Amino acid sequence: MTDLGSAARTAVDLVLTADPAVAQIVLLSLRVSFTALLIAALVGLPLGALLAVARFPGRGAILTVLNALMGLPPVVAGLLIYLLLSRSGPLGHLGLLFTPGAMIIAQAVLITPILAALSRQVLEGLWEEYAEQLRSFGAGPTRAVPTLLWDGRFALLTVLLAGFGRASAEVGAVMIVGGNIEGFTRVMTTAIALETSAGNLPLALALGMVLMAIVLVVNALAQASRDFAARTGA
Repeated sequence: MTDLGSAARTAVDLVLTADPAVAQIVLLSLRVSFTALLIAALVGLPLGALLAVARFPGRGAILTVLNALMGLPPVVAGLLIYLLLSRSGPLGHLGLLFTPGAMIIAQAVLITPILAALSRQVLEGLWEEYAEQLRSFGAGPTRAVPTLLWDGRFALLTVLLAGFGRASAEVGAVMIVGGNIEGFTRVMTTAIALETSAGNLPLALALGMVLMAIVLVVNALAQASRDFAARTGA
């Protein structure tokens, strides 16, 4: 208990003093997760909106695959991306393996299906409400997508925050393709795993505290977004 208490006190000191090692890992984690979220949003939100408004052959199969990919095991995603980016893989010439770029790809692959599936659910309700009005203006499914994305922006913010929370907590895939290289590809989740196994509990606890704080802030923002959308009907 004494050792644990001492480790906890040291961890708090590391956080409060913005220890350079902690700050570097946290900043890299945020950079990787935000970039992955941006890429996933550019693909996932329009895809979700299109699936919400369009009816075409094969739509059911796409929805099934999308829902299945929401539960894609991170280690499987990491393995597949590793094979693609490895020296003998089809994208090996890009030299991305064991770089932050590979970690961004891994996180984006994992959260894009989540953003697409959740945004489809959100925007289907809006489409049922606006469909007749938009059709009267001559707007087909493709032209309706930007309108739905804008009108559903507050509800979609919750979807984006859910995606960010999933990306920032990812460990398996990013460790496989990033390699957990100190000062280069070490993020909060992989550092916590490594430092715990190495017995460096203060640093692991400090990073765990920061990660939990980020998760709490993300959930608070998601709740505030839901409340605002409910009050305004957006």
